[in-house]
Amino acid sequence: MRLLDPASAPRASYGYGWLDALPALPDTAGAYRWFYADVTAGEYSAVFIFMVGSLFSPRYSAGVKRGALPLEHCAVNFALYHQGRRQRWVLSEYPEASMQGNGRALRIGRSLLEYAPDGTVRLEVDERCAPFGRAVRASLVLEPQVPAAEELQLVPGLPHYWRALAPRAKARLEVASEGVVSEGLGYHDSNHGAELLGARLPGWHWARVHGPEETVVDYHLPGGVAPVRVSAGALGTKCERRPLLAEARPTSLTGWGLRVPARLHAGNTVVGVPKLLESSPFYARVEARRSGLDVMGEVADFRRFHSPFIRWMAHFRTRVERGT
Repeated sequence: MRLLDPASAPRASYGYGWLDALPALPDTAGAYRWFYADVTAGEYSAVFIFMVGSLFSPRYSAGVKRGALPLEHCAVNFALYHQGRRQRWVLSEYPEASMQGNGRALRIGRSLLEYAPDGTVRLEVDERCAPFGRAVRASLVLEPQVPAAEELQLVPGLPHYWRALAPRAKARLEVASEGVVSEGLGYHDSNHGAELLGARLPGWHWARVHGPEETVVDYHLPGGVAPVRVSAGALGTKCERRPLLAEARPTSLTGWGLRVPARLHAGNTVVGVPKLLESSPFYARVEARRSGLDVMGEVADFRRFHSPFIRWMAHFRTRVERGT
């Protein structure tokens, strides 16, 4: 394995400096940035994603060749799960987003992502479920417990980047519309790129594992590219390229024909058979829990998403909203 050198990262953004301001938003056709957070809190888990140049947008996918810009296709995704079953799903697309609070906050529609002056990450969702419109109000407050990892170029030569910003965080989840209040462990990262996903990078799968003392995130990439691992705990945060597995781990096919891991692991320990929290022709979200280990992960095949048929299907899981 090869440790990645943090000295190559700008000093101001290494450790906790990223909390001082959000990064610049993308402004060229095909580019994207999203901010992802998840939480495991008792019997509940939840995912929040704020997207500029939404990877879930059939309109952005179809419009890039005509010069569609990422700020014209922003989106908020929220999902609440109870004991591995989805309770609420939000995917709202907006034609604009704005930076607020001296660059500390991103507003999309009525929802807000903020890097607060007190050092917390705050996500507030005020949306309606897709497709029928039930109101959802949810918030997540993360208190990072470990430094950020450095930013990584996922595949050499391709303009796609990932950074685990708060790999392990104290978390408080409130879903006022459902009467849910719970505390647990949270995770926060960001991806960005200068071209449409699926143009040259066909897909990936990744998973984060919260253990009693440490969080580990594994990012698996196509084409024989060495996987990335971030480990975060009391001794700090470490990022490394791992060797490819000598033998590929078994997979299974979803009902949509998407290949997903047959079992989720913490290192070499099998945590369990994944529960399919979300399943679609191009994307799956999976979870497994056992004996103090919690795994949340995603599998994505971006090439599939760009087929006209799947783009047509995606309209039924999205609400298209007017600007604020």
